Amino acid sequence: MELVLPVVLGIVLAAAGISLPGLLNITAAKISLNEGRQRAVIFALGATSIIFVQTYIAVSFAKFINSRPDIIYLLEEMGLGIFAVLTIYFLFFAKKPKPKNGVAVTSLKSRKSKFFLGVLLSALNFFPVPYYVFMSVTLSKHEYFYFNPLFIFLFVMGAVIGSFSVFYLYIISFKKFEHKAAFFLCNINYFMGGITGVVCIITIIKMMRN
Repeated sequence: MELVLPVVLGIVLAAAGISLPGLLNITAAKISLNEGRQRAVIFALGATSIIFVQTYIAVSFAKFINSRPDIIYLLEEMGLGIFAVLTIYFLFFAKKPKPKNGVAVTSLKSRKSKFFLGVLLSALNFFPVPYYVFMSVTLSKHEYFYFNPLFIFLFVMGAVIGSFSVFYLYIISFKKFEHKAAFFLCNINYFMGGITGVVCIITIIKMMRN
């Protein structure tokens, strides 16, 4: 059980974090449609290699702040400010995306370039770091997460497996819901604004209770 729990947690949290249509999974799906499944898988491998690094850094950072309640509170205040600004930006100022043929995708042809495209786009996505910091600290408080080297490594591997699995599901089944994904991307600013707004409300309530 000690070996299975961190892997399962990593898979579940990763799947929950990237299951909605976003830049990485939609790009993987469009590469599959336009250039073949093999190159899409190579793109997904590039993306998950960065997710591995981001998740490991996030959990390692969470290990430090977990023992410092003052830092956690400071991060909550900073996060509240950042998410408030992002909510206003997404809802009122961000330009509406205009995808070409449903979704805009950078065109790079070689297998090597697909791997590095996955690396680049994943590196530009900072969501995994605060996400895994928050989730690991929260789970630790409820004694579901332990900051020891083996548990951390297995959790990170689970996150990689979960992320790649979601990418692969998009790659093999994108045709069935391509129109829905296009709708999501056209309205992604409102979705993101709604998500950051909810996070702001939750953070405010949590800080008021402390």
